[in-house]
Amino acid sequence: MTRGHELCPRPGRRAPTVTRVERNTPTAKTAALPSALVSGVHEMPPEVLDLLVLPPLDTLPSDRARGAVCLWCPRRLTVETAVDLGERTGAAGRWWPRACGPCAGRRAHHALYAHVAVCEPCVDDVTRCETGRALSRLVRKYRR
Repeated sequence: MTRGHELCPRPGRRAPTVTRVERNTPTAKTAALPSALVSGVHEMPPEVLDLLVLPPLDTLPSDRARGAVCLWCPRRLTVETAVDLGERTGAAGRWWPRACGPCAGRRAHHALYAHVAVCEPCVDDVTRCETGRALSRLVRKYRR
């Protein structure tokens, strides 16, 4: 039975009540953000983001530590150009590193090569492994 037929009332049954829910309605918080930033890296599993080797927080200048400048290059970041690398915790506390798209893509590319070398399913087909798929998506999205 197909999904469409489940909603059709059968003789002797009441028709199901359908409640309309508005989806993708921008809130004040997300209205100004591009959709790629709202859904981008937050879809990545934390273990994938951990493969992007970051410099220690205590070695970073303040503008890089607070995300105003890319972690790896001198490019200044804006809401449109920043790639959120997730929340990190360390000896210095919690921080939220950010990078520019090209640097994030290069780091994801390096991480993918390192991962494929130690992951048996990825040797044959990267799409057979969740980590390999996620790193490949990051490379395709940001490496240009």
